Amino acid sequence: MTSSDQPIGVFDSGVGGVSVLREIRRELPAEDLVYVADSEYAPYGDRAAAFIIERSITMVQFLEHHGAKAVVVACNTATGIAVDTLRARFPMPIVAIEPAVKPAVSQTRSGVIGVLATTQTISSPRFSRLVDAHAAGVRVVAQASPGLVEQVEAGDLASATTRSLVEQYVRPLLDQGADTIVLGCTHYPFLTAVIEDVVGPDVTVIDPAVAVARELRRRLQANGLLASGTHAGKEWFWTTGQPEQAQMVIRQLWGKTVEVRRVVPS
Repeated sequence: MTSSDQPIGVFDSGVGGVSVLREIRRELPAEDLVYVADSEYAPYGDRAAAFIIERSITMVQFLEHHGAKAVVVACNTATGIAVDTLRARFPMPIVAIEPAVKPAVSQTRSGVIGVLATTQTISSPRFSRLVDAHAAGVRVVAQASPGLVEQVEAGDLASATTRSLVEQYVRPLLDQGADTIVLGCTHYPFLTAVIEDVVGPDVTVIDPAVAVARELRRRLQANGLLASGTHAGKEWFWTTGQPEQAQMVIRQLWGKTVEVRRVVPS
């Protein structure tokens, strides 16, 4: 039997999902959280679909082994490619992030929204369905942004190289009239300061992580799985990559000292 005192599992291709984890922590301060970064294989964005599905299954199996009562797919690429497979295969509630097209449509004044995302997210049928369902009468300009994930994975959030990449990907969206930009990868919120500086004050930048945290609360409550008590929840961090590198970057992103353990391949 699943207990409300079991942890919530969260995974991403790398450290970017920490942007979702921090919103989960704000929304659910009493919950224990297990985060796993599949950094050995990051980024997922240009990987084959079969590979992304395989890695996503492996990540959920790891979280299931660690007692996760629910899993958050904190990776837009994994959502677009693998979430239907995950939900069919695993019994626990699975909450997944996806580009915030619907909120962007409600906010745009120009009728043009931009989506910064990985190649696989943009090309996934799930993204196409999302646009078809919510963007009637609005033009959606999707921009693949290779290289940005790697900058965040390296903890390089504000260098000239990072800014140059941001400008390269954002300028075409602005040139086509976008006044609202959706961050369609969980790594990108850590570049918000640079993105907002490039786009200026008249462009709205949307991070869907807050909505994911609220949906997670709703799903846990509906299943009677909200943590009991008012104690402060704990976090455990794991990586399939090098713990020292992940620990350095996650400490920077999370804002406090963390211990990151290595996932030993089975």
